[in-house]
Amino acid sequence: MKILFVCSSNVCRSPYCEYHFKRLMESDDRLSAKVSECRSGAVFNRSAKIHGKAKKALLADGFDESYIDAHKPTFIKDDLSLFQSSDLIIGMTRWHKWCLPKDLRSKYVNLSEAAGGNYKAIPDPFLAPNQESYNGVMRVIKGYVERMAQKLIKDND
Repeated sequence: MKILFVCSSNVCRSPYCEYHFKRLMESDDRLSAKVSECRSGAVFNRSAKIHGKAKKALLADGFDESYIDAHKPTFIKDDLSLFQSSDLIIGMTRWHKWCLPKDLRSKYVNLSEAAGGNYKAIPDPFLAPNQESYNGVMRVIKGYVERMAQKLIKDND
């Protein structure tokens, strides 16, 4: 299975999901046997680099700075094939689904639903007034990613 996490600009929420999910794949053979690829992309806006507060959050979570700096945001209009080749597209809000081409919408699920819960929009922390508020959103995202990974493992057993 190929998973693609999406958000508006691929500079905050979706790369955070990608990095944490890849870490979970590295630490659990059952998950890496189920998921062959995990990436992230943007459905609305083209951006140049990861957001500074996202970088700080990832550094605090123990990710290597050069690994974070290597992230190049991917925009749907620049790499539609990434979206087309994904088996599952996981977004942060219902709005992200409607930014996808019609033929890809059936692959879409919200992160909270992928984690086994009801729909809950993941707020965009881009304009968070400080790092603490930003990190609060990221902790919520990390929890959903961890629950989603456990659900995938359980569904595979």
